[in-house]
Amino acid sequence: MNKEKFNIEYVFDNVSRSSLWNHITTSRGLSSWFAEKVTVKNNVYTFMWNKDEIKARAELIKQKEQIRYCLETENAGPLSYFEFSIHTLELTGTTALQITDFAEPDEKEDAIDLWDSQVDTLKRTLGI
Repeated sequence: MNKEKFNIEYVFDNVSRSSLWNHITTSRGLSSWFAEKVTVKNNVYTFMWNKDEIKARAELIKQKEQIRYCLETENAGPLSYFEFSIHTLELTGTTALQITDFAEPDEKEDAIDLWDSQVDTLKRTLGI
């Protein structure tokens, strides 16, 4: 099967872009909501859950706006990344986080549910 790209947007009331940026780009921030442990060396992030480990290179970095994590796996292809983008909603002026990811068509709902759960943890970490 072929992976499909999907985007999800989450609204963050009363959160600064700087604080959100730190939570999606630093090992400490990512460890608070995304993975159990995160290490960074030479722009390569190692995400660890129990005994599972995924390495990803941070690319397409636009300070306080966008970061793309390209997975470093044996079968990594053009669709082997996930991306965080921060922007301000024009009508309300609130901060939003857009997540871009890929999933097999029959796994897309599960992937979205996982992101929903992790972003709920992120919001609690940020005090929302």
